[in-house]
Amino acid sequence: MTKAIKKQALGRGLSALLKDPENDIKSVEDKNADKVVGNIIELELDAIEINPFQPRTNFNEESLQELASSIRELGVIQPITVRKTDFNKYQLISGERRLRASKLIGLKTVPAYIRLANDNDSLVMALVENIQRHDLDPIEIALSYQRLIDEIQLTQEQMSDRVGKKRSTIANYLRLLKLDPIIQTGIRDGFISMGHGRAIINVEDLDVQTDIYQKIVSQNLSVRETEALVKAYHESLKPAPAKAPKGTSFDVDADKKRTITNFFGAKVDVKVAANGKGKITIPFHSEEDFNRILKLING
Repeated sequence: MTKAIKKQALGRGLSALLKDPENDIKSVEDKNADKVVGNIIELELDAIEINPFQPRTNFNEESLQELASSIRELGVIQPITVRKTDFNKYQLISGERRLRASKLIGLKTVPAYIRLANDNDSLVMALVENIQRHDLDPIEIALSYQRLIDEIQLTQEQMSDRVGKKRSTIANYLRLLKLDPIIQTGIRDGFISMGHGRAIINVEDLDVQTDIYQKIVSQNLSVRETEALVKAYHESLKPAPAKAPKGTSFDVDADKKRTITNFFGAKVDVKVAANGKGKITIPFHSEEDFNRILKLING
């Protein structure tokens, strides 16, 4: 809780700095620019305009309402990104769904990353330095990696070189951002570990994710127990093995065999398979015997 309050207070302080006409920060060369680059700032929604070149124009209303409910309960977990266009005026770069959902529930401000003119190098340095801190939670690290991808267009290989982490490690952090927001908050607040999150992410259904999360918290499950729970869930999705067709076989008792044997005057062999099919073998000892049997068959 203290950590969250500290972040919000910092965001409000920087917001006030940006609204001071004497500190109109426009580029990384300006005074106090280093306080803006790479930091989260509480920005008034009225100061943000939608990017007119945003290719996405249709937003599912039900999905927006669900996001709005999540924001009302948990806050905006992943800040939006804007670029400064004029004094206290900003244009949205990414996060339009989060912005729209925030407006739906009547928020006045939203956490935002602000891009300044010629800030690419400074932003990379700020983010890399931020990632290497020891007091960050896994979600904060994942968000920093995602910013390097979205805003600087770094590949995971390039990030690996910049931050000195294996590409697989970076990929594992980024996957956490696919978790339900409630679970991301749980990781940030220390209710579950990154290991728990990595196990849950193998479940695509967000409702099932949250069900598993609730079990982890209420039953104090270990990472290994969580992995077993996820494995059991996947096993339950597999189709049941096809049942073997019921046998339609039948028995040919001794009396029936004797009847056939007496009819042909030879020891007849009768075999019946499990599916009910079979064969009758009639032996003969000569051409004359064969013709005798043939005459019996022809009646």
